[in-house]
Amino acid sequence: MAYQEIKTVGYGSRVGSSFRSIGTGIILFLAGTALLWWNEGRAVKTERMLEEAGSAYVEMENPNKKDASLDGELICGTAMATTEDSLSDSQFGVGAKAIALKRRVEYYQWVEHASSSSEDKLGGSQETTTTYSYSLEWVPSPVQSSEFKDPAYQMKNMVLTTYEDSEQYAENVSWGAYKLSKSLISMISSREELQLSISEDLLKQLDQSTQTAYERFYGVQKDQQPVQQPVQQQAIIDSVRALLSDSAKAVLDSLQAVNDSINKQMENANNKKDLKYIHQAGNVLYFGRVPSSPEAGDVRITFEVVVPAKVTVMAVVDGDTFKPYKAKNGKRFQTLVMGKKSGDEIIDEEKEVNNIFLWILRIVGALMVIGGLKGIFDFIITILKVVPFIANIIGWGIGVVCTVVGIAWSLIIIAIAWLFYRPLLGISLLVLAGFLVWVFAFKGKDKLKELAANARNKNVTQTPESV
Repeated sequence: MAYQEIKTVGYGSRVGSSFRSIGTGIILFLAGTALLWWNEGRAVKTERMLEEAGSAYVEMENPNKKDASLDGELICGTAMATTEDSLSDSQFGVGAKAIALKRRVEYYQWVEHASSSSEDKLGGSQETTTTYSYSLEWVPSPVQSSEFKDPAYQMKNMVLTTYEDSEQYAENVSWGAYKLSKSLISMISSREELQLSISEDLLKQLDQSTQTAYERFYGVQKDQQPVQQPVQQQAIIDSVRALLSDSAKAVLDSLQAVNDSINKQMENANNKKDLKYIHQAGNVLYFGRVPSSPEAGDVRITFEVVVPAKVTVMAVVDGDTFKPYKAKNGKRFQTLVMGKKSGDEIIDEEKEVNNIFLWILRIVGALMVIGGLKGIFDFIITILKVVPFIANIIGWGIGVVCTVVGIAWSLIIIAIAWLFYRPLLGISLLVLAGFLVWVFAFKGKDKLKELAANARNKNVTQTPESV
């Protein structure tokens, strides 16, 4: 059953909080306005930088051979990114010759989820009911269950061990006859699983320390039934063998040997090793009793490597390495993408990303402005909460007004920013808008007079006939 917490806030406290929220609303309104203005400038500068880069770059035909004439030029070329560096995880003694070595740690924990619903009471008070539910999930960091609201779930979390996520990158990564900079190396995403080969001694040490942590929290546990199954299966096989002839026994023994050999090869292929509390399989090291049936406190660590791959680089040649391209407006640009792509394709994709980012920030900025306006005028709704029905009607109206005004204000800021960052385009739009207003306001008025005069004349000519 879900745990519920009910909290009542009096009318006076609500009114006081609503007045304090005016300051927060003003800050949110100003921040949204600033974001809208900055975003337009950012988008324009980025677009101009990409256009400049798109007309300035040259194709590097053969990255496997250094070309002194390209030094200082913005190039686009495709080659294999490789390395001879060996990376290792000192805590687990695993590693490989790779561009990067990454370790990701997850914890199986009880997680608290909260959902709230509020009800306004006659007289201005508000009753808020918060419902808390709990579920076991894999999370990136331990969860402090001592802070859970439901006493039944407090102190239910523990961890068998703690490790941190880790990333290591090779210092020397070659790209044809050149070397990649650290920023370009971090863009390579050719990930593969790292097959583990942790030493037996370390696995035993980890198993012992994990068992100690497990028993400290859960107490001493009996071996689970799956551990007994191989013994039971062997007993059945022995009883069947006793009923067979010698030749049949020889055939059965040979079949069992083949089966054992296949199972052993499969385990070796996956680097699979199972101790009581430690399980190694593939690229995962698992801390817990049964990986297929995790318990609160279990930990799993996943290892990955970034392997050599064909990549396309767009950057400025700087001796035997690369640096970002600096446009006339000061914006910098360099990129690395997986596979083979032309410079025009990269520029087009970057422009598309810039446009998507522009609209995302426009929406965020507009929502901040609307939220700020609602925060400023929320005190009016709160004061009227003495009669919830009336407050809801007025609140709906204020919400609509704040939304309309917020959108209008956002559009005005965007338009003014266009005038500032794109004066020619902005002035052209204003001239067009003024022309349309003049046409509808003056020419439209003259057209209406003409239509009215025609209508009167038509009525006059029709009157004698009707008589």
